[in-house]
Amino acid sequence: MKVAIQGCCHGDLDAIYDHIANLESQNGYKVDLLLICGDFQAMRNWSDLTVMAAPEKYKEIKDFHKYYSGASQAPILTIVIGGNHEASNYLWELYYGGWLAPNIYFLGHAGSVIVNGLRISGASGIYKDHDFRFGHHEKLPYDKSAQRSIYHIREYCVRKLSLLPQPDIFISHDWPQSIEHYGDLRGLLRHKRHLKADIDAGRLGSPPLMGLLKTLKPKWWFAAHLHTRFEATVPHDDPGRVNNETALSANPDEILIEDDDLVDKPATILLKNNPDEVTLSDEEQHVQSLPPKLSVTNFLALDKCLPKRRFLEVIDIPTPAFEQTGPPLSSAGPTLSFDPVWLAITRAFHPNLSLSRVQAAFPSEIHARALVEHELKWVYEHVRPKLDGGWAILECQKFVATAPPIALVESGRMKGGTPQCKGPFLHIVM
Repeated sequence: MKVAIQGCCHGDLDAIYDHIANLESQNGYKVDLLLICGDFQAMRNWSDLTVMAAPEKYKEIKDFHKYYSGASQAPILTIVIGGNHEASNYLWELYYGGWLAPNIYFLGHAGSVIVNGLRISGASGIYKDHDFRFGHHEKLPYDKSAQRSIYHIREYCVRKLSLLPQPDIFISHDWPQSIEHYGDLRGLLRHKRHLKADIDAGRLGSPPLMGLLKTLKPKWWFAAHLHTRFEATVPHDDPGRVNNETALSANPDEILIEDDDLVDKPATILLKNNPDEVTLSDEEQHVQSLPPKLSVTNFLALDKCLPKRRFLEVIDIPTPAFEQTGPPLSSAGPTLSFDPVWLAITRAFHPNLSLSRVQAAFPSEIHARALVEHELKWVYEHVRPKLDGGWAILECQKFVATAPPIALVESGRMKGGTPQCKGPFLHIVM
């Protein structure tokens, strides 16, 4: 399956879809899926624009309202996560995930879905230590503080994500902390000199996301936020998945303490496993079996959508088998499906969802996994039959407009104040 990955969107949907169409024409292929790594800016109207945390000069209605109203149609199944410049009130309506517009699906504040057998998981927002342990306490109308804290990732979301099986793809807005040490750090600093102070102090990126990367070991991790292209390869110490509390620590500052020494070791690990280094004396003594192949996570961050920027890439990713609903796949496009394990995790952790500043205590990892196993049986017994024996999201979840869009001629920068629009908060009902 050909997957297009976009860095920050900043509302420029028309330019992104046009760029993909040009790539398809030039290269003779068809892109099946588009992933957008945050700052999507799903502005339906002027009211949504008032809640976006950004300087006034950047508050602009761009393209999304056309796709929301039906004036334009997303030509490719598009999955997005949130960043730190969003219509946060609208994303809150779809906290668990849902259709922002026809063919444009929001993964939720945290979420996981299956597309043609690929498990695609992700986390919205960015990390701030002072909000990480709080519940979701923000209430409309958002004040200046809530406009920012609403998009700060919570421990609640990280704990749920840590219980997933290995994803094929993980998408985030923030970078995992210390990821810069696994790629061309000098090249990064040539393009982004202002990052040096944060890198030297160990402040660049999100500690909980690095915890998730080392716990889940996804094959691919895509991100945005820093407006630059950056590649990295993170080797994992063993080819299997180890269950641990790395991503579940109540203190995010502790997540990487025991892993700090690993930051500069990827090259050493690879050299030790280089069969070309076997000496003559080794060969004379005995023939050793090759060490197991290290599993790795391929990390790619991309720029924002601007001319002459590296903001989008297309990657061919093989798709494994997965139970689908209905006839075999056709030219109609890929099938977006619920991840049954994520449904079970959501049910298991629903009693811990806090809508105040105080976050309720979490179960231990052992207890949490037992709860998820119990709920997974419930999901298969009760949810699957309602989806005709499969998991296709469109079998039960449709796009519904919850606020009026602006007129097509009204796009542009905001003029004057507009009251914030309150929409429904959608709970999962099973």
